[in-house]
Amino acid sequence: MRDLLLVGIFLAVLPFALRNTWIGVLLWTWLSLMNPHRLTYGFAYDAPFAAAAAGVIFLSLFIGRDKLRMPWSPPVIVLFLFVFWMCVTTAFALSPEDSWNQLNKVLKIQVVTAIALMALQERRHIELFIWVNALSIGFYGFKGGLYTVLSGGGGRVWGPAGTFIADNNHLAVAVIMVIPLLNYLRTVATAKYLRLGLLALMVFCAFSALGSQSRGALLAIAAMALVLWARAPNKAVTGVILAVTGVALIAFMPSAWEERMSTIGTYESDGSAMGRIQTWQFCANLAADRLTGGGFSIYNVQNLAIWGAPGARSVHVAHSIYFSVLGEHGYIGLFLFLLLWWLAMRQAARLRKASKGKPELAWVFHLVGMCQVSLVGYFVGGAFLQLAYFDLPYNILVILVVTQRWLDAGGWKEKAGGTVTAAESAQQRPLPSAVTQQVTSS
Repeated sequence: MRDLLLVGIFLAVLPFALRNTWIGVLLWTWLSLMNPHRLTYGFAYDAPFAAAAAGVIFLSLFIGRDKLRMPWSPPVIVLFLFVFWMCVTTAFALSPEDSWNQLNKVLKIQVVTAIALMALQERRHIELFIWVNALSIGFYGFKGGLYTVLSGGGGRVWGPAGTFIADNNHLAVAVIMVIPLLNYLRTVATAKYLRLGLLALMVFCAFSALGSQSRGALLAIAAMALVLWARAPNKAVTGVILAVTGVALIAFMPSAWEERMSTIGTYESDGSAMGRIQTWQFCANLAADRLTGGGFSIYNVQNLAIWGAPGARSVHVAHSIYFSVLGEHGYIGLFLFLLLWWLAMRQAARLRKASKGKPELAWVFHLVGMCQVSLVGYFVGGAFLQLAYFDLPYNILVILVVTQRWLDAGGWKEKAGGTVTAAESAQQRPLPSAVTQQVTSS
């Protein structure tokens, strides 16, 4: 039944995706992040939905109605340079065949990212893109949170098999990253029940992250909470709310969870943590010896014998977005990776500055603020996870870039002045008064 339902939804959307590239981007994003075929049990489990969606997207570039144009902002230029450099490092990889296979997967994501940058142009495109990203991961947040509550925190939450978020740690960081996006959607929602539903989903996502028993996720939550507190107009009240919420969530978890989290401060006695540190040293040694790094597939005994840390007996993946990029693409790759995200945060800061104090742009102010919080979660949680090429952070980059393009287009100025059609009025609906007051006071 699930197989037929998924195929029915997929086939129903395809004609619209063929006419409008941005709909194809939404379809691909749903398939790529949520992997709904992994929730089936029959023929759809291994069906090439993503490949079919990609084919339709490419056809729509030539026969679709959308007028596509690339926003050549600094983050986009650096992203393309980073992708180009990955192709170079793969050409000189230590394990060419395995590296080319991994590059093929990465390029599929980045090609659709480039198309998303061209296709998403209107506010409704941006908001629907946010909905798809938030709910695709939020589904697993709800599922994992419900399991954590029902099991009393005794189980461990895992993601769908064969995906970026299959690992409990990866799923935890992904779920954490969508909480700010859900909060944005909750803030701009006009229906009371929708706001309450999104708030409940945020709580379930928090339980899911804790239920994953990921120490990196806990650090990411703490970093995001610190950013939210620093930006709050009333820090005392916000601090109390965050503290009470955090204590309530942690108090629910069993003592075994607390014991595992306590090992953050005693990593020297943790074999898993020390193994990661040895792998980080291996990546640094490799990057220092080879300008192009080792390519995507570097984690094997042969390479460990040459570049491994003293005393290392086994090698695992880097478990860090920073050290994995360093080992796989060298210091040039790491520089481009860090520059990309620094430019993304700078663009978000500029968007907040440009929209601050303007009620008609309150949605932009709040959105980019939540995108920044989400990226902070990625930067901190990703320091301990293998998620350098995961779709979600690049989708947040897309949101920031296309929002900047929407703002630069200036159509909102005319609409704010009153020359707006009924359809546009619905699209440019004002935010709830609480949000506009927050923008004015922030």
